[in-house]
This record gives sequence, C-alpha cells and structure tokens, in this order.
Amino acid sequence: MKIDFPLVVIRGAGDLASGVALRLQRAGFPVVMTEIAQPLAVRRTVVFAQAIFDGFCQVEEVGGRRCELEEAPAVAAQGEVAVVVDPAGEALRQLQPPVVVDAIMAKRNTGTRADAPFVVALGPGFVAGVDCHAVIETDRGHNLGRVLWEGAAAPDTGEPGELPGGGRRGSRVLRARDAGHVLGRFTIGDRIEEGAEIAVVRNASGGEYSSIAPFAGVLRGLIHPSVAVTAGMKIGDLDPRADVAYCFTVSDKALAIGGGVMEAILMGLARLK
Repeated sequence: MKIDFPLVVIRGAGDLASGVALRLQRAGFPVVMTEIAQPLAVRRTVVFAQAIFDGFCQVEEVGGRRCELEEAPAVAAQGEVAVVVDPAGEALRQLQPPVVVDAIMAKRNTGTRADAPFVVALGPGFVAGVDCHAVIETDRGHNLGRVLWEGAAAPDTGEPGELPGGGRRGSRVLRARDAGHVLGRFTIGDRIEEGAEIAVVRNASGGEYSSIAPFAGVLRGLIHPSVAVTAGMKIGDLDPRADVAYCFTVSDKALAIGGGVMEAILMGLARLK
C-alpha cells in the first residue's frame, strides 16, 4: 500500500538534522534541507550538509543532492534528500511545507514560529505550544528523543555529552583558539595517538597553532578547510571508543532524535485530520 507522506523541510543539515532526515526519508517522507553557504558541520561523513561542498553526498545508503530551491521538490520526490543554500528561509515561503523541523541546533530560536501546519524543533531555545507544536529532547540521558508537547527541552550545559563507553578523558570536542582556517593533518576515520597534531589553524596573518589530540582515538569529524572559523568554534571530534565504523554511520543520538521527530510528525498529522 502506497502512502503519500507530506513534504518535510528541515532547517539545518548537520549531525542531528541528518539523523532526522535519514529516518524520515527511509520511512517515505520527501525531505528538503536548508543550509548556509559555508556549513559548520564537523561530522562531514554523515551529514547532508556535505552536499553543499561536493554537489552530492551519501549518508549511509541515502543520497543528498545540492540543488536550487525550484528543483528541490522534484529531487526529494525521486528519493534523494534535497539540500538547498537558503539562509533567509525562502523555502518555507515558497514551498509552504505542511511540516517544518528546526534542527539548526543554535541553542536558541533563530526565527522559527508555529506558522506552518506542524512545526517541530530540536533542543533548547523553543517552547512547545508557543513557537512550535512539539519540542524534541536532545540532551543525552533518560529523556533523549522524547517528544514534549508542552514546555521546553533541558537547557544547554555548554559541555559535550559523554559518548557511551567513552568516559571522560579530556574533551572529545576540538575547538579553535583563534580565527582562521583549519588544515587537517589527518582525515576522518584515521586512528590518532595521544599528543599527535590533528590539525593546524592558520589565521589571517599567516600564523599557525596546533590542535593536539588529548587522548588516543579515531578522528570522527573535522570542519571543512574552506570554512572560516572563529575562536572557540567547534572544529573537530575525537572519538575515544576508537571504532572506525562509527565515523561512517549516523550516531545513536541522532537516530534517537530522528525517531522522536517521526513520532511527533505522525501524531501531529493525525491531530490535524
């Protein structure tokens, strides 16, 4: 039996957004994702934002294709995730999608309102029933992926969550100490020893400083070298579990959140009937 699922527009095409897109696309929803011209995604082997740089990317078995806004519905209908450069939100105005998911993960609301038939938002910065219809909890723990129909998600702690089985061995998140561009010494999926130079950041004046591995692990993410970074920005992710396969599959967290989004959408559509 063929089911006609409505178009879903997802704001953002990073790590968690891509887990949402993957689950929705697998279930049969046509998906359009919007991004900025220079995406800040770090886990570039498992994000649809990579299509902005390469034109086409693949997250597990699902293809993502960069296209113009006018082409996006057709690309999505053909079974690929359509990825559009759209920082101003034209997709919402022109496509008038029945479902919108704010997955930018800015830790604050950057402009999403409950002005589509059904709006879902991820994580802190939103209040269900005020600026969206449902909020999905993104904090690791008992409530990860839970659909909230009232109130807000847990506040941002400012600290990366522990990876299952990883424990705390220094921060797995690599951050820029200065503005500039990141030049990787390794590629995603490489095994790295403690103390190794993972990358250098070159600033506008030509100065460089090193990003050093705080422990042994596998490089799970590194920002694209064309992206200008600022001091304090996340530029990489070192996984202490040291399983290379994790670099090329969507995380447990992203899948859990994707499941929560699907639950919310199906419940929301049933309520709209």
